[in-house]
Amino acid sequence: MASKLGSVDPSRFPDESFDLYSIPAYDAQIPQVELGSAIGSTKQIVAPNDVLLSKIVPHIRRTWIVGENRGRRLIASGEWIVFRSESVAPQFLRHLLRGDAFHAQFMTTVSGVGGSLLRARPAQVAQIQIKVPSLAEQRRIAAILDKADALRVKRTQAIALLDSLARSIFLEMFGDHAAKSWTTTTINAVAASEGGIRTGPFGSQLLHSEFVDEGIAVLGIDNVVANEFRWGASRFITSTKFESLKRYKVSPGDVLITIMGTCGRCAIVPSTIPLAINTKHLCCITLDQKRCLPEFLHSYFLLHPTALRYLQQKAKGAIMDGLNMGTIKEMPLPMAPIELQRAYALRVGAIHRMRQQHEQSLQALEFCFSSLQHRAFTGTL
Repeated sequence: MASKLGSVDPSRFPDESFDLYSIPAYDAQIPQVELGSAIGSTKQIVAPNDVLLSKIVPHIRRTWIVGENRGRRLIASGEWIVFRSESVAPQFLRHLLRGDAFHAQFMTTVSGVGGSLLRARPAQVAQIQIKVPSLAEQRRIAAILDKADALRVKRTQAIALLDSLARSIFLEMFGDHAAKSWTTTTINAVAASEGGIRTGPFGSQLLHSEFVDEGIAVLGIDNVVANEFRWGASRFITSTKFESLKRYKVSPGDVLITIMGTCGRCAIVPSTIPLAINTKHLCCITLDQKRCLPEFLHSYFLLHPTALRYLQQKAKGAIMDGLNMGTIKEMPLPMAPIELQRAYALRVGAIHRMRQQHEQSLQALEFCFSSLQHRAFTGTL
């Protein structure tokens, strides 16, 4: 760890600009340029090539190399542990601090009750032993890992661009400007007539003790939280139990919305779904697909200004963080022509297939990077 360069109270220099390395600025990897008058507390002074490791929410593995001096004093918030050494290359140290071996030891220094309150204790972090090869070897290892990491970043950026493209297409086809000439209905009006909108079993209808190791799948928040259907925790009920709960059956093309916990997430049930029901944490919508396609409703719920305004208004009056079936049923829905919905479904389907290919490639790159990282820090690269 670094010997301290001291600290500064920027508010004592109200007209001076500082480069502030803060947690909020981390994602963009660009320090905030702030006047001293806008910085409310004392900060630690840092230097170019210092390596910063976040001690808060430690499982995220935030590491940041301090950049060059751009004519302003360099300061960092107190959430960072600062590392500085002439015998350790900054890029090598950044990769080491993010590696699995160091991270496992780092997490043993953590205290707190959970979530954002977790933080590592710098005095204990300083006791972690690391193996450091020669500077030449450090630079060789860092160069290899930098190249592998760059491939991961590019693939992640490609996925983000595809998401942005899908959003742009939807808003161009169905945004407020397009919806002006359409009649407005409700989600309830485009649901299948009988039991088209339903939540899962409540209370004693389904007890946790009734889950078994295999059988009929039970879908929950984890299957929907990514705004696309993904398999999560294994939850099953017996065929006998299903007979009493079959009115909660989930079918291909149904739209699932989270209404408890992490609210407002949305996913379409895939065509490959086995026999399954949903929990009380989800609202399941079976659509009249002659009027409304699941691809349209899914994007409408997540992207359309009318839907977002409606949910925001309802949330203001909510006592707790949750939705209810009535709120979803009453959500206003511009009645886009079904031919336009079909055209959108084809376009977004093609984007989704490309996204899946990129995600598979990203998984392979993640595995490759993890393998390289392991070899790098065990001396076998």
